[in-house]
Amino acid sequence: MVIFQSARFNRSVKKLHPNQKRALDKAVKQIIAEPKVGEAKVGDLAGTYILKFKVANSKWLLAYEIQSRSQITLLLVGPHENFYKVLKR
Repeated sequence: MVIFQSARFNRSVKKLHPNQKRALDKAVKQIIAEPKVGEAKVGDLAGTYILKFKVANSKWLLAYEIQSRSQITLLLVGPHENFYKVLKR
């Protein structure tokens, strides 16, 4: 499985604390094990999947696209606040 990271995803990850990175790593491993584990979106975000996971006491979202059976592109990670607005850009 090949995992690509968007530039926006990379910028988001650089700002994370170690405990947030550990939670993100678990979420990415979950996606690798079962690519369609996230919720498929429709409309403007068709083709995008969103995986919800917890970091400490807050809900975080991870947006990704499945390019093929062996390729996944990670688009964005962050807290729920304004997540979809940023993702649509």
